[in-house]
Amino acid sequence: MSAQPILDIVQPETALRPALDNLKHAFLQAPSPSAEQRIERLQRLHQALVAYQDRLIEAVDRDFNGRSSAETLMIELLPIFEGIHYNKKHLRKWMKTSSRKTPLMLFGASTQVHYQPLGVVGIVVPWNFPIFLGLSPLAGALAAGNLAMIKTSEFAPATGALMKEMIAEYFTSDEIVVVNGGVEVATEFTQLPFDHIVFTGSTQVGSIVMQAAAKNLTPVTLELGGKSPVIIHDDFPIEEAAKRIAFGKGLNAGQVCVSPDYILVPRNKVDSFAAAFSEAIAKHYATLKDNNDYTSIITERQRDRLLDNIHDAKEKGAEVVVINPANEDFSGTRKLPMHVVKGATSDMRVMKEEIFGPILPILPYDELDDAIQYVQDHDRPLALYYFDWDKNRIDKVIRRTHSGGVCINEVMTHTMVDDMPFGGVGSSGMGHYHGKEGFLNFSKAKSIVVKGRFDASQYIAAPWGNKLFNAFINFQLKRLKKF
Repeated sequence: MSAQPILDIVQPETALRPALDNLKHAFLQAPSPSAEQRIERLQRLHQALVAYQDRLIEAVDRDFNGRSSAETLMIELLPIFEGIHYNKKHLRKWMKTSSRKTPLMLFGASTQVHYQPLGVVGIVVPWNFPIFLGLSPLAGALAAGNLAMIKTSEFAPATGALMKEMIAEYFTSDEIVVVNGGVEVATEFTQLPFDHIVFTGSTQVGSIVMQAAAKNLTPVTLELGGKSPVIIHDDFPIEEAAKRIAFGKGLNAGQVCVSPDYILVPRNKVDSFAAAFSEAIAKHYATLKDNNDYTSIITERQRDRLLDNIHDAKEKGAEVVVINPANEDFSGTRKLPMHVVKGATSDMRVMKEEIFGPILPILPYDELDDAIQYVQDHDRPLALYYFDWDKNRIDKVIRRTHSGGVCINEVMTHTMVDDMPFGGVGSSGMGHYHGKEGFLNFSKAKSIVVKGRFDASQYIAAPWGNKLFNAFINFQLKRLKKF
C-alpha cells in the first residue's frame, strides 16, 4: 500500500507515553477479560458505528473531496459490521483451552494451551480506507481481549477527528485511545512499547516501522500491498474478464492495497482486453468530473505522482489510453480518469512502484508458464488474481505462485471474507487479521503442563544407572526409531 509518509527513526518523545502507560495499567488490572466483557466491547463498537454511520460517510467524502456514500458503505462499513458479528459469534470457541497430547515422559501430567490477550495493540491507519483499516483490526484485537491505541492518518483529518470523537463517546481512555497528528506523531507512535503493532502502508515505511518496533521487541503485523497481478488465460472470455476487473479497479479510483496493479494477457488479446476494459469502465462511469460515484485522488501530491508516472511511461514508449467518456477537463479538481498503459516495460515507474491509482498496465505473455514465472521473479504481492475455468491450471497457478491471497475469476473480494485470514507475504507483509488466525495473531498461545499427585520422575531420576531409567529410555528409543 502506497502513500504513507516516511518515518524517521528518532528517539520518541513523551506526548503519547502517558496514554499508553494508562492503558497498560488498566490491562494489568484485568489481564484476562471474560467472553462477556469482550462481547460487550464489540457491541459498543457496533453501536458506535450505527450512531455515527452517516457522519463517517460524510467525513470520508470530505477527506477525498468526493467519494460515493455507496462505496464507503460497501467497502468500509459493511465489512466492519460483518467482522464484529463474526468475532462475537466465534470468540467463545476460540478462547477455549486446547488440550494437547502428553508425551510418555510426562506420564501422570496433562498438557494444554491457553490463549491469552497480549495487552495493548497499536494500530496505524492509512488514508485510503480510514474507517475499515482502523476498526477491522480493532475488532480482532478486542475479540482477543486486548486494549488498543489507534493512530489515524493525517491525510484523512475529518475522518480521524470524527473517529476520535466516536471512540471517546463509547469507550473510556482505559480501553481505547485514538490519536491524530502528522509524521512526528506517527514516528513517536511506532516507537512506543506496545504489545503488538498493526501497520497498513507501503513496504518502504513498513520496513522502518519494523525497525522502530524492534527496539522494544514489539511483534508486528504489516499489511503492505505491492503490485497485485492479474493473469488471464487464453481460454477465458476476454470481455468477461475485463468486466470483472473493471469493477474492482474502479473502486476508490484504484486507491486500494489489493487493487489489480497490472494485467498479464495472451499476446494476441492485448488490444481486445484494452478495448473491453475501456468499455466496461465507461459503462460504470459515463462522466467523471462531477460524478460522485467516481472517487477523487486523496491529495494533489498523490495526483501529481500518478501523472508523473503516466508521463514517464509515455516518454519511454508506452501507448497510454485515457478512458474519459465525456471528454471532460479535470483542471482544478483531483479527479483522474482511468489510464490503460500498453507496451509497459520494466524500466517504467508504473512497473517498478505500486500504482495505487487509476492506471492499469497490460503486459503480453505467450505461455501460462511465462506469466507464472514473471510473477515469481518479482516481489511477492498481497493478492493474485487468475481467470480460467480449468481446475488443473487453477491448481497449478495457486501451487506455483506466492501471494497473500488469491481470487479466481474475481478480484479483491477475498478481503471481505471474515472466516479467512487477511495478510501479506514477503515484501507485501506479515501476520494476519480476520478469522481465527486473526484471534491467534492477537493472542499469546501459552503452553501449560499440569502435574497431578503422582510424580513419575522420581522413578527415573539420578543416579542415571538405575534399571527403571535404562528400561524407560531403551523402550522410548526403540519405539521412536521405528519412524
